[in-house]
Amino acid sequence: MRNFALESATAPERAIAAHGPRREASYIAGGTTLIDLIKLDVLRPQNVVDISRLTLDEVERLDDGRLRIGALVTNSELAHHPLVREHYPLLSQAILAGASTQIRNLATTGGNVMQRTRCPYYRDAAAACNRRQPGSGCDALHGVNRMHAVLGVSEACIATHPSDMCVALAALGASLALQGPHGTREIAFNDFHRLPAEHPELEHELADGELITHVTLDTPVVGGGAAYLKLRDRASYEFALASAGAVVAVQDGVIRDVRLALGGVATKPWRAVEAEQALDGQPAAISAYELAAEAALQDAVPREHNAFKIPLARQAIVRALRDGAAASEARQGVQG
Repeated sequence: MRNFALESATAPERAIAAHGPRREASYIAGGTTLIDLIKLDVLRPQNVVDISRLTLDEVERLDDGRLRIGALVTNSELAHHPLVREHYPLLSQAILAGASTQIRNLATTGGNVMQRTRCPYYRDAAAACNRRQPGSGCDALHGVNRMHAVLGVSEACIATHPSDMCVALAALGASLALQGPHGTREIAFNDFHRLPAEHPELEHELADGELITHVTLDTPVVGGGAAYLKLRDRASYEFALASAGAVVAVQDGVIRDVRLALGGVATKPWRAVEAEQALDGQPAAISAYELAAEAALQDAVPREHNAFKIPLARQAIVRALRDGAAASEARQGVQG
């Protein structure tokens, strides 16, 4: 592992000043991704700024009904927070489906948003990877690509986004508060992660020196039932082959509102807008869910080893929508 300078900050302004507008600097909080990549010689920061002491560890409900989450709230704290479990159960389910208890105790909300791909070619400094070294090529295109993406891909990169939490954020709708050398701004969560296109090394819209300070969730879906389904090779501590997070509001047997996002199959947290449109006003029935699954995956591009992900993702979508609708109807029955 290469040497780097380590600085600590107790306020966002001090952290931003210590980081500066330098690409060779990094922030660290839980460090569950950064340290791994430094050890692998994939990332080579010259300066690391410890932000773990910043006071960004609160969860609060805003007057307009939205939920504001500090970037340093740990995954464990967020998953078990009463407001999250009551109003955003999809987020709790998704977080608890990821990693291990030990990692969730360290991993932060902001760090999870910034999580890097688990593509083995990206993590192998000897392999060709356009994300790590622009213009070098992509060994995954014709290599072992079983775990790789089928949605949002390009000829430059087919790496899958690994986060479970981000799938829930994509479905629920959220915004990110950013602070940097030039002040503060907000960006919609679904606009934050970039598709690889011609420049896969540009993974997100965070400018040099900027810091995620908060994640704010949209107001909860009225009457919505939630379901997160993660299909993987083993039952725990494994990344998704395909996952689906759904929030479904059913009234008198008809879908009145639906939010759907996918994981394990795309190069970014994937909001399945076409599927949502296909379900609007449709009966809460398996036939409708199957049509929505077809719509969600109509633009999928399979490779030699990952074509199985398309039917697998269809199953995940149908089951998540079915379970979300059932939860909505059960919720209304309890309230009635």
